[in-house]
Amino acid sequence: MQQPTGFQGGRLLIVAFEGWNDAGEAATGAARLLAERLRLVEVAAVDPELYFDYQFTRPTIQSEPDGSRRLSWPGAAILGPSGIPVEPDEEGVTGPGADALHVLLGAEPARTWKGFAAELVDAALSADIEGIVLLGAMLADAPHTRPLAVFASSENPEVRAALGVERSTYEGPVGILSVIADQAERVGIPTVSLWASVPHYVHNAPSPKAVLALLGKVEELTGLSIPRGSLEDEAQAWEASVDALASDDDEMAGYIQQLEQARDAADAPEASGEAIAQEFERYLRRRGDQPGGSGPWRPRDGA
Repeated sequence: MQQPTGFQGGRLLIVAFEGWNDAGEAATGAARLLAERLRLVEVAAVDPELYFDYQFTRPTIQSEPDGSRRLSWPGAAILGPSGIPVEPDEEGVTGPGADALHVLLGAEPARTWKGFAAELVDAALSADIEGIVLLGAMLADAPHTRPLAVFASSENPEVRAALGVERSTYEGPVGILSVIADQAERVGIPTVSLWASVPHYVHNAPSPKAVLALLGKVEELTGLSIPRGSLEDEAQAWEASVDALASDDDEMAGYIQQLEQARDAADAPEASGEAIAQEFERYLRRRGDQPGGSGPWRPRDGA
């Protein structure tokens, strides 16, 4: 029997945004992998002129295979099933609702957030979306040598009961994911938020290990099976590269050891939801106090 929330076999929308919500490019990395594996195509998009400040999120120029050069503008689009079958030698996403999965990818808008969220939620309603999974990633005091935790929460009591996730107690500044979640719940689309913890001392590099953590949590909550491809090898290489960096810096190595000891003292493979929520609050406060972010590995106050 299908869950009333639609998260087991329903028509789901996976949401991820570049920027503030996307430490280590983990959220967008997970969403892009899903879109590529499912061969999704654009089914709806916003007009970037309405929502983006090009001095803040600039367009980029790139070369095409035919030698031409093309401008790419920041924006946001919903990708849906293309009907193109997966090639026999390719691994596809399988499981309940895989053939109806949609993905929303974009850059966080600079203005008119209410209108932006309303437009995308209207598009989700038009696509008969039954549940939304919002992916985020935050910089945290997490050791790269341990499993990276993912905090799952929902404001919807049915979702919490069906999926066994928590209700966040965080109060403070939020990103576009929270605005979309609020709009979606108001029109009757249940939502769940997944936030991966990314080690703050390697925040300048993409984190394939955090991508793996998010994909694993998506599988756990939805019943989908998502092929990883080369991602596990990339995660091992990422961890080895950080190990090498730490081996040349005694202070960095000592700090990582402190994080490992604190994590191991919790006596759990993943940090508790309360601990991650507290880390999220510290992260947001740091963002407010230090707009430029912290150094590549330096311990912060309160760490």
